[in-house]
Amino acid sequence: MNIARLAARLAVGATAAAVATTAVAAPAQAGAKQPGTRSLAAVLTADKSGFDHNSRDFDVLTKAVLTVLQAKPDSPVKVLTDGTVALTAFVPNDYAFRELVRDITAAKKLPGEKAAFDAVAGLGVDTVEDVLLYHVVPGATIDRKAALKADGAELATALGASVEVDVKHCWYGRQVRLVDADTSDRDARVVRYDINKGNKQIAHAVDRVLRPIDLP
Repeated sequence: MNIARLAARLAVGATAAAVATTAVAAPAQAGAKQPGTRSLAAVLTADKSGFDHNSRDFDVLTKAVLTVLQAKPDSPVKVLTDGTVALTAFVPNDYAFRELVRDITAAKKLPGEKAAFDAVAGLGVDTVEDVLLYHVVPGATIDRKAALKADGAELATALGASVEVDVKHCWYGRQVRLVDADTSDRDARVVRYDINKGNKQIAHAVDRVLRPIDLP
């Protein structure tokens, strides 16, 4: 798909997004230790490797967040830098972004991390901002235990559109998937849980970028 056309469709989809009403949070326990305030931005920027060959880290995501905040310092994405605000983020790893770019450009091979970022940045800062916000669930610290019990829950994202939790039973146990607005793409799967555990802001790595509209 042409990058300009994709950006236009994403912008329209974000404007028309419907707000979900259900959030899932781990229940507080009496006498439990108060969560820390390390932000997810601090976790992401702690990795100084830059674009590399490790498809399981978050170089593309980190660069996307920093690019949005540089262009729009007051963007809602800034919440990722405030560890006093509870939220859960589903963070696409580098492989997820490479798969997204291969899909939307119909490339035969996976692009490298820098090429993937350049293609994502080519969508425009407003579109990148919308996509990032679609991965953030504000107001709730949803840990692995809570997520595995949340089958069917609709999570209200910072963008306004919702994602649905789909818990599948597999041979190795239970797997959390996220059903986004795109009905034609495989649902994102959580591949790593509880990043920044013990803090108000927690993240789970996913192997696909969530899409706020239904792309062909």
